[in-house]
Amino acid sequence: MAKHRLARAPKHYLRAALGATVLATALSTTLGTALPAQAAEPGHQADTHVETRTVSEAKPATAGATQVNVTAAQVLALAKEQVGTSENAYGGGTKFQQWYASSRRALETVARDGGNPSAYLNAPWCSMFVSWVGEQTGARPQVGWDAYTVTHAKWFAANDRWGTEAKPGAVVFFAWSGSKSLDAIQHVGFVVKDNGDGTISTVEGNTGNGRVEERVRPTSQVVGYGYPDYAA
Repeated sequence: MAKHRLARAPKHYLRAALGATVLATALSTTLGTALPAQAAEPGHQADTHVETRTVSEAKPATAGATQVNVTAAQVLALAKEQVGTSENAYGGGTKFQQWYASSRRALETVARDGGNPSAYLNAPWCSMFVSWVGEQTGARPQVGWDAYTVTHAKWFAANDRWGTEAKPGAVVFFAWSGSKSLDAIQHVGFVVKDNGDGTISTVEGNTGNGRVEERVRPTSQVVGYGYPDYAA
């Protein structure tokens, strides 16, 4: 089951259910009511997860505040090593979700969005995958970390690291509708290369049937790119 962005909801709770009725029922007393499903990757089921927003949002450390001695090639190598990693039948079970749920950032985003850290264990994990790769390579200050694709993209934009050129190692944000609005973002991954024919090669988490995969994407679906300040 493909799941992408974490969407907004009117109540300050975080739903962890992955469309599994029994799990949703078990959590309904504490996690609130979801909005209608968001548009999924074409050809796959819609995302039934939601993450709430509040007006005041905690932010990761400023991009560029800490220089890192990590190259784009190192980040992409680790990302590619994760290809084939798959979620379980409930949309959880990945090391990316487990890491995020136990991280300091999860406490910050729960303070921002409501809910509890354990909700991330079954939540859409494309942005958690990107964040995990940054953490494991030591590039997190440049890659950023969040579970919500829109906030992750806005962090790059707020730190003047946002643009429209596909570069290896850049963090690429997608909207299946072709919108160029950051608020329309639904999915995120890493750029491997610009193919020069209107497509890019990527490595992404939480794509296909809930796996880490290498993909070829049309640039028409790209909202923009976040540029980590990698070492040369």
